[in-house]
Amino acid sequence: MASIVLQRTNQKMPLVGFGLWKVTNETCADTVFNAIKAGYRLFDGAGDYGNEKEAGDGIKRAIDAGLVKREDLFITSKLWNTFHAKDHVKQLAQYQLKLWGLEYFDLFLVHFPISLQYVDPAHRFPPGWTGDDGKVHLQNTPFQETWTAMEGLVDEGLTKNIGVSNTTGSLLLDILRYARYVPQVAQVELHPYLTQEPFLELARTLGIAVTAYSSFGPQGWVELGMGKNLTLLMEHTEITSVASKYGKTPAQVLLRWATQQGLAVIPKSNSETRLLENLDCVEFNLEEADIKAISSLNKNLRLNNPAEIDPHLAIFA
Repeated sequence: MASIVLQRTNQKMPLVGFGLWKVTNETCADTVFNAIKAGYRLFDGAGDYGNEKEAGDGIKRAIDAGLVKREDLFITSKLWNTFHAKDHVKQLAQYQLKLWGLEYFDLFLVHFPISLQYVDPAHRFPPGWTGDDGKVHLQNTPFQETWTAMEGLVDEGLTKNIGVSNTTGSLLLDILRYARYVPQVAQVELHPYLTQEPFLELARTLGIAVTAYSSFGPQGWVELGMGKNLTLLMEHTEITSVASKYGKTPAQVLLRWATQQGLAVIPKSNSETRLLENLDCVEFNLEEADIKAISSLNKNLRLNNPAEIDPHLAIFA
């Protein structure tokens, strides 16, 4: 299986994984089980997705059925914004591990470099972006405090690797000033409408692996009313013409555009056919001219921007 070797641990992270964002609670266990049957070994979850228990149920079924062992899998989860204080990071990692039914994560990410007021999981989990009053409440927790607590999770064996998500180059450079453990992975929104070349170049320079999410661009955001009225990449003539040239699907072309740049990807699908097609996206190579043509679609357009929730959350400004 194509993979990326992570610094410090030398653990292999599969290049193509399965993303659990928006997978419903009702279907999640079956979806995870079927994805494992199809050959997926990396599952990308988060506390905010609200389906970690069901994802864990699917993993347990697969292990009990003898399809995989725990060590065959690479499980990623993320720390939500309301748990950035040093007293809450370990609490939530343990809480989430219990939901998954696991003893450790392979990768634990800080979901956003945004600190919000603490919400007790017993009161509401996942807590979302706002308090009970429907308003955003910021909390003055420096990122260094959060990162130091994340390093403690490694020391205690609760996760093998740690990293960041929805970050910028300036934050990566800041973390390097105080980190005992450099982020091994940065997960960011990245697709032909948001190509992020300068960020990728910095990550390569620093030896930080990058996972691209929303590889299909607006596709996953339309149902949320957040598609920005853009042409869907799956239907864009540039993508469909390249797909036709190679005898591949538009989805395979979009994924290969990313993986051929050394990026990990985490698509999802409920279709067995598309599950296999997505996994097989590394079985062909795009010509350099085609990669450049796809990259030329860049609009620097971000679909996941917290500033649209509250202007105080403009982390990409």
